[in-house]
Amino acid sequence: MQILHIDSSITGSNSVTRALTADIVASLKQTNPEAKVDYLDLAVSAPSHLSAQSLGFRTGQAAATEIERQENAVSEALVSQFLAADVIVVGAPFYNFTIPTQLKAWLDRIAQAGRTFKYTATGPVGLAGDKKVIVASARGGAYSTSEAGQAMEHQESYLKVIFGFMGVTDVTIVRAEGVAMGPDAKAAAMEAAKAQIEQAQAVAA
Repeated sequence: MQILHIDSSITGSNSVTRALTADIVASLKQTNPEAKVDYLDLAVSAPSHLSAQSLGFRTGQAAATEIERQENAVSEALVSQFLAADVIVVGAPFYNFTIPTQLKAWLDRIAQAGRTFKYTATGPVGLAGDKKVIVASARGGAYSTSEAGQAMEHQESYLKVIFGFMGVTDVTIVRAEGVAMGPDAKAAAMEAAKAQIEQAQAVAA
């Protein structure tokens, strides 16, 4: 098993998602001792956001400048790393109703026509479906328990859509919700998330 472990929280040791992704990966390693892990910390080393210099993988045009060559190399390294993984563990905190900008920048680099999806006469087809994604989701408030909250949520829903577009429909959410609503609520959220990790381990084993 090849595991790609991704963190994107900018809060360091205070991060709930970093704690959860570490637990998820440790759980996977316990079940699969021979598994190899690649680690990507997007808060430390995120690709730049898409620009005219980094669109080479979309236009198919050869790089004309050194900056374009460097950007193409970044995109190629990230998509190759993603495609090589069997399980992707993604730490995705809830920032302003969606995912961190660093995580979005990574997704923009791996969503490549001809590599992770293709267009056909009947619409797009995902090419990376032989993978499992486990998302460690953390939210300060409670958004999953009401229609109003669900309408404001563009974090887990977006990740399911973008990974599904690339053909990955095996997406498990490990959620710690309400972690900013007081110590008791945070403790309960973490306990619930740990129970979900045990379930995810059983599925991925």
